[in-house]
Amino acid sequence: MILFTPGPLTTDRRTREAMLDDWGSRDPAFIALTAQLRQSLLALAGGEASHICVPIQGSGTYVVEAAVGTLVGPKDKLLVLENGVYGARMGTIAARLGRAVEFLRWPQDRPVDAAQVQARLKADPAISHVGLVHCETTTGILNPLEEVARVTAEAGRALIVDAMSSFGALALDLRKTKVTAVLASVNKCLEGTPGIGFALVERTALEKAGPAASLSLDLKAQWQGFESNGQWRFTPPVQVVAAAVKALALLEAEGGPTARLARYRENFATLLAGMKRLGFSLYLDEAVQAPIIATFRMPAGFPLSFAAFYAALAQKGYLIYPGKLTGESTLRIGCIGAVRPEDFEGLLTAIAAILKEEQ
Repeated sequence: MILFTPGPLTTDRRTREAMLDDWGSRDPAFIALTAQLRQSLLALAGGEASHICVPIQGSGTYVVEAAVGTLVGPKDKLLVLENGVYGARMGTIAARLGRAVEFLRWPQDRPVDAAQVQARLKADPAISHVGLVHCETTTGILNPLEEVARVTAEAGRALIVDAMSSFGALALDLRKTKVTAVLASVNKCLEGTPGIGFALVERTALEKAGPAASLSLDLKAQWQGFESNGQWRFTPPVQVVAAAVKALALLEAEGGPTARLARYRENFATLLAGMKRLGFSLYLDEAVQAPIIATFRMPAGFPLSFAAFYAALAQKGYLIYPGKLTGESTLRIGCIGAVRPEDFEGLLTAIAAILKEEQ
């Protein structure tokens, strides 16, 4: 199977092979491996001088919950910038944790407007934190991180960025862009395997954080554990750590995030041209489309339900995603992972064959 999804995704065989060994979670060799992982992730974003890398067991949503529960205190207020499912989820997490939360919303095909964020922050001095999804996987839309970071910093507020679908490919330099916490997982643009989320948090913000809302999802306690003995507080996904370290080595060998982004852009260009030929239209304006995952409208009179189309593609060895939009018939195809333009040519050939079979 080839996965055209935004994570879990198709991984390099060498990454999977790194999971074949067992590791003792308290063993010096694994402690060194964890340290290597943390250092490499910080270096990717230029955060060595200002931020701390805190990995945590679980999916990306786990680390979002850990960050909100650790950094947004009971007397704080979070403004969530929402134009998709994952922004909405951050707000749901805050509300479930008993944190004050408000939303500033845009249609799912429109990027966040930094000027509106600036106005809301000026109007409400009680807002202490702002939450932004960099690349909203609901549609694939790219939100203006640099502009939002600028107005948030000017207003003296903290910025929490969900960078799940962008970290490791889209540019981020914490020496130039003021972000309090960057949240991501190893199984997207880093092309690792699922099981670890991580936060790059400003040291000053983590030091002053109060008691977290959760025992296990406590970033400050997790960091203090690493500082004291290099160990995870609870049983770590040891094989996933090994795979992540290998995946980071492969990223470096490829030429880093710049080279990876170039490959993803070529993947997307191949996909878009082929889907247009087959009668599918891109949901977003290309100007705001990130080359991470693309949402396509199903052509009028499409002969199959999504479930039937998915099953037909799966029989040919290709897995895609359903759309996440309400009220529209869409599908999503990921452009990330250990895949190349020739893999997309194969996918497009399979789609054309299915359509021909249904004529």
